[in-house]
Amino acid sequence: MNRPVALVTGAARGIGLATCRELAERGYRLALADLDGALAQSEAQALGDGHVGYALDVTSQAQVSQTVAQIEQAQGPIALLVNNAGIGDQAVSTLEQKAEPFSQLLDVHLRGAFLLSQACARYMLGRGRGAIVNLSSIAAFGGIPGRNAYAAAKAGISGMTRSMACEWARQGVRVNAVAPGYVETDLVRRLAEEGALNQSALEQRTPLGRLAQPQEIAKAILFLASSDASYITGTTLEVDGGWLALGAPEAVLNTD
Repeated sequence: MNRPVALVTGAARGIGLATCRELAERGYRLALADLDGALAQSEAQALGDGHVGYALDVTSQAQVSQTVAQIEQAQGPIALLVNNAGIGDQAVSTLEQKAEPFSQLLDVHLRGAFLLSQACARYMLGRGRGAIVNLSSIAAFGGIPGRNAYAAAKAGISGMTRSMACEWARQGVRVNAVAPGYVETDLVRRLAEEGALNQSALEQRTPLGRLAQPQEIAKAILFLASSDASYITGTTLEVDGGWLALGAPEAVLNTD
């Protein structure tokens, strides 16, 4: 039996890599796409036979089209696309934000998800089946001062998810998104160690009292990609430990 092919962007680290590992365990052949092609290839080899790493700049339409065509030819029909590629933003006030990095962040997150979705959908729609899962964020729904570019990009992804889902629903392609809260990645741990991020404060603000693990986000992605979610399209699933649900001062969470 042929294994379905999943293309994951930003696949060499964090949520992307955790998603690849979960998908591999469930029988998918992975196409790991990352700006760091060497690391993507190394992680693909670690996953075993049938998995391939690709160097990809998701903002380049030519690279996206070429890579998707290469995967279709070399690995087989892409059954699942996970748009995970992203970069960090300027954690500064609006008046201090610079236009160039603002645009760069939108290009990577939003343009990248658009280009990959468009390229993969050309094949999926022709086959009458496929699933796309985009990475949104709680920043798309809750105001976070100093993170306007990131919030705009993620809100755009959720909006684009709804539009694509409705456009392609009757042609067999489902499109959904996951909106993670704060996730304990290597980057977050390093920022906490450097004093650039207060992990304890984030944990206290989260109703579940901790940050998410990357594999918890990956499992939500897998659910939306699976047949268990066959009647779900156009939604953004919040996986945030209750962050967005909390409508009271965090002191109410103290059960001591």
